[in-house]
Parts: sequence; structure tokens; C-alpha cells
Amino acid sequence: MNEHARDEADDLYARPADAVEEAPRTLLGALGRVGPGLIVAAAIVGTGELIATTGLGAKAGFALLWLILASCVVKVFVQVELGRYAITRGKTTLAAFDDLPGPRLGASWVCWLWLFMMLATQAQIGAMEGVVGQAAHMAFPSASDAMAGAIGSVVPSWGEFFRSREEYLWAAITTVAATALLLSGGYRRIEKITTVMVAAVTLFTVASVAVLQWTRFRFGWSEVASGFTFALPAGAVALAFSAFGITGVGAAELVAYPYWCIEKGYARSVGPRLAGGDDAWVGRARGWTRVMQLDAWVSMVVFTVATIAFYLLGAAVLHPQGLDPKGADMLPTLATMYLGPLEGTPLAPLRGGVRVAFLLGAWAVLFKTLYVATAANSRMTVDFLNVAGVWRPADDAARNRAVKVFCVVYPAIALSLYYAIREPQGLVKAGGMAQGLMLPLIAGATIYLGRRDADPRVGPSKLSGALTWFAFLAITAVAGYSVYDLARSMLG
Repeated sequence: MNEHARDEADDLYARPADAVEEAPRTLLGALGRVGPGLIVAAAIVGTGELIATTGLGAKAGFALLWLILASCVVKVFVQVELGRYAITRGKTTLAAFDDLPGPRLGASWVCWLWLFMMLATQAQIGAMEGVVGQAAHMAFPSASDAMAGAIGSVVPSWGEFFRSREEYLWAAITTVAATALLLSGGYRRIEKITTVMVAAVTLFTVASVAVLQWTRFRFGWSEVASGFTFALPAGAVALAFSAFGITGVGAAELVAYPYWCIEKGYARSVGPRLAGGDDAWVGRARGWTRVMQLDAWVSMVVFTVATIAFYLLGAAVLHPQGLDPKGADMLPTLATMYLGPLEGTPLAPLRGGVRVAFLLGAWAVLFKTLYVATAANSRMTVDFLNVAGVWRPADDAARNRAVKVFCVVYPAIALSLYYAIREPQGLVKAGGMAQGLMLPLIAGATIYLGRRDADPRVGPSKLSGALTWFAFLAITAVAGYSVYDLARSMLG
């Protein structure tokens, strides 16, 4: 094997002709090849759910349950079409967006808007790091005091500073741990770690909702039904739009999903498209597209169940008490969501264990999202530099080294944002607004690329095409209403 062939064999983004593979033909076989969607689910079941979704439930009660469900389902149609384009064309999302018409500055204007959105979402990453710090401090307060004391023995003023902001130390430790983990492994490690964490967090949250039925916070079908009257309560519009941008597949995850599909090997298994037609290629493309669709919808079920569970906890427990999880006391407020219902019940003796489980769960929820989001953003940034002509990696090894550089840089930037602002819910809302505004553009670009480069042999069915259009219109309507409401509030 010559050097070029070896490079292609190691490069997950290459599609050498000798790497093609037939797609599994059975459901069990196809389930064995899912993975990219679970990585996306790990990013989804995180800050948005723990902070924004519970906050929305706390403010609006059950009234916006319909919006949460719609947010989880409707954007998957766009996700599937982006995955289809990557598999059949062998292009990353930003490489595809770079082909869009319009102004260019090295890269397409859409790629630049993605960059600005991605930088804005570092606010969400900062919120994750801060809340992880709060969770660790609540779990190990004596260790926090010991660390602050040790620092104070060297620099007294610093010791006093960290005693009043003890989550800062834990946030920094968590950031270093996530960075080290990112530097030590590739796609397969990311998939394995996130799959385990998603399963654990989802099961714990669903169990917490089930336990409510034996407490004073129990709710019935009438409350659930009230969440499907399609109401949009006054005062919760901005938070609702932010939740629509964050919950379900957000703009960041939509752009990232094709990268994970490519690294999983879907496009590589399809192989390069040959001129003049190739029935074998068409068969492989259809087969691996079906696997990708299964992957996307399986992950949708997982993150929808988890997201609705978080919302129900906020609506059933926090809303009646007028509690809103925000600021430095955000995590203690969220802790009451799990511990409060147990008071005065036969389950009260379990409060200590539930508190520990909640803190570990909060750490897992946010850590895995920090881990996955940073991994995705780093890959996409390197791709942006490539399509913009700023820096083109000579080979796969050079690309991987650049990815690792950004795996260090981005968590540090996000941590600095938390240190500067120290308001997790505000940081999450800022990132959510940026994603919400980008969603219509991504959906529209997906439809445009699908129509411009249509290949009826491997294209979507008429039903899938219609549902993708519906998703685009729904996303655009929500974004448009939010911009209108924001402008109205700013103009008084």
C-alpha cells in the first residue's frame, strides 16, 4: 500500500473505492450501526434541558408542553436531509454551505453566520462549566473550603475571592478534565462515553417524574392535556423561543450531525459517486441512508423522552412554588425539584441518596454536553478554516492536531465567559437565541441544496420532502415571531 493509500485508509473523511461496504439489511443489524444520533442526543440532553427546559416549565407550567414536543420532533426532518446530503455527496455541512449563492469573504456568508453563532454558543458552554462547578461544590463543600484555604495560604486575597466563588475552582477542574479526555480519544471513545451517559441521565430523570405520583406534586392527564392547547403565555415568549432553539436538535447539532455521520463511516461505506451511473452505488447510498434515518429517529425518541421529563419536573414542582432556577443559586433551586417532593412522604429517608444522585446526574448531564459540543465545534472550526482558505490541513494528522488545539481553546473561552458573567440561565438564553435565529437559515439552505443537487435515485420521498418544508415553515414562524416580539419590547 503506497503512502497516499495509507492516508486515505486512516482518513475518516476520505472515500476510497476499496472501503465500500453494503448496509445491513435487518433492523437488528441497522441498530448495531447507529451512533451519530446518540452523540447528538448527548449534546441535546444537557444544558438546554437541565436549565432552559426546567426554567420554561417553572415559568409557564404545563402550558408549553406542546412547544417542547414540537421542538424535539420537527427539526429532525432537517437533520435527516443534512445527513442524506453528507452520505450521498461526501461533503461536510460547511463544505455544502460554502456552495450556496451570495456574498463571499473566503467562505460563503452562511459559513460566516455559522461561525458567529458557534462563538455565541460558547456562552452555553460557559454555563455548563459554571453549573458543573456548583454541583461539585454542593457535593464536596469541605473540599472546596480546603482548596480555597490552600490558595489563601499563598495569596490571602485570592483565598477570600475563591471562598465567595467556590464553584470557580470546580469549574476550572472540570474544564481541564474534559479537555484532557478530548485530547486522548477520537470518534469511538466519544460515542461510547456519550451512549452510557445518555442512558443513565434519561433513566434517572424519567424515574424522578414517576416518583412524583406518590408526592404532593403529583399531576394527572388533565394537567398534561392543558399543555396541548397551543397557548403561549405572556412573559414567557423570549424563554420559549430560547427553548425552541436549544431543545431538540438545535442549530449547532444540525450542523454537527453530518460530521458524526461521516466519522461513523456512513459516507465512506457508500463510496465515491461514479460518472455515468452506478446501480451498486445507488443501492449502498439508499441502504446507508436508511441506517442514518433510523439513527436519527432512535436518538429523537431518547432525547424527547428526557426533554419532556425535565419539563414536567419544572412544571409540576417549581411552577407551583414560584421558583425559577437562575443565578448562583440555580443548582440549589434545581435540587429542590428532586428533593422537595420527597418531604413528608415514606420516601423522605431517601433524600440524602437522591441528593447525591442529583448532583452526580447534573454533573453527568453538563459534562457530557461540554465534552460533545467542544468536540463538534473544534471539528467544524477546522473545516471552516479549510473552506475559507485560511488554513488547509496537509493530511488527516494535521487536521487532528488542529482539532486538538481548539479542544483546548474553546473550553477556556467558555470558562472565562462564566467567570465574567456568572449567570448560567442568561448565558444559556443568549446561546439559545443565537441558535434559534440560525435555525431557519439552516433549514432553508438544506432545502435549497436538496433541490439544486437533486438525485431522484437517492432523494427523499414526497412525504419526507413535504415534512421538511413544514419544518422549515414552522421554524421560520417561531423565529419571526420572536424577532417581532423582541423588537416590540425594545421599542417600548
